Amino acid sequence: MHPRNCRTYRPPSPPTSLRRKLAAYFALTKPRLSFLIVLSTTSAYGMYPISSLLTLDPAMTPLPTLSTSTLTFIYLTAGTFLSCCSANTLNMMFEPKYDALMSRTRNRPLVRGLVSRRGALLFAIATAATGLGLLYIGTNPTTTALSAANIFLYAFVYTPLKRIHVINTWVGAVVGGIPPLMGWVAAAGQTATTGHDTWRDMLFSEDSIGGWLLGAILFAWQFPHFNALSHTIRDEYKAAGYRMLAWVNPAQNARVALRYSILMFPISIGLWWVGVVGHGFLVGSTFANGWLVREAYGFWKHQGAQGTARGLFWASIWQLPILLVGGLVTKKGLWDGVWRNIFGQPEEEDDEYVYYDEEEESTVEATDKPHSTSSRESTLSTA
Repeated sequence: MHPRNCRTYRPPSPPTSLRRKLAAYFALTKPRLSFLIVLSTTSAYGMYPISSLLTLDPAMTPLPTLSTSTLTFIYLTAGTFLSCCSANTLNMMFEPKYDALMSRTRNRPLVRGLVSRRGALLFAIATAATGLGLLYIGTNPTTTALSAANIFLYAFVYTPLKRIHVINTWVGAVVGGIPPLMGWVAAAGQTATTGHDTWRDMLFSEDSIGGWLLGAILFAWQFPHFNALSHTIRDEYKAAGYRMLAWVNPAQNARVALRYSILMFPISIGLWWVGVVGHGFLVGSTFANGWLVREAYGFWKHQGAQGTARGLFWASIWQLPILLVGGLVTKKGLWDGVWRNIFGQPEEEDDEYVYYDEEEESTVEATDKPHSTSSRESTLSTA
């Protein structure tokens, strides 16, 4: 054959190329899940009622405070993401032979042999150490402890429990509810007084209610989201030996999804009631929660048939970002500076009253002095 008719031979790229290795390790992190967790954490951080956190009034945000909160935000974001990377990697490392039995997990790096178990373990240790270190340096020990507890719960409790009992879904919901509490505590740490504000103050004081409510939203959200998803692949879960309500008790699976969808209403109202968000959140959350409940009711009524499982799944995909972003946009006091600048709202007159009070007090002191002196002299004369 003439050389002119021969195609140039190009050897295939080696399977261990740097680009493929990096892509495989990135896949270990479950990037979409990690992004959702980071979003829930940073949203809670932004909703904490400090004027310097996500405020639109420059007058309320001195430069040093703004710099501190921005730096804390960066540490919180990076530390949370790396902690998620560790937990997700450990989860995959414990289940490759079961992941190979399911269509949604059979292409994971450990199943395909793109990453060794030793490499995955080292990656999990490195990301955990780095992530927890960043949280400890940039936020506070309480936030760090919550993140460490979440890694343990997800990798060493939830993961093996999936093959033992259906309660694994509730444990997984707790794992999902902790990140918003981390964000809230990270923000609370900026107002803490050294030696006085302990982990009990950050987690169990009156000021921590908002963080628990945000955690409750993520906890409740897990059930309509996962129960709908698991229903669509319930046969695969059964074949892989995972104990999920979707196949163990389909009727209860639908009831639980509906029950926790309805629970979204009082939790959302609670955020407004305690003063975390404004009136606009009530409107937005009512529409989003109403949509979720509507789909959950159809899911329960038809037991996942007639496309109701897919409808509930997609409703949950959109409902959560609407609540989180809506909470940030309607944060209590966020727009006060904007309205003041637009409408020229007069400043409060408290300073004026203080001024007159101080002036009056100084006048009284001046008039009392001679009187006090003459009274003393009169007393001495009488004596």
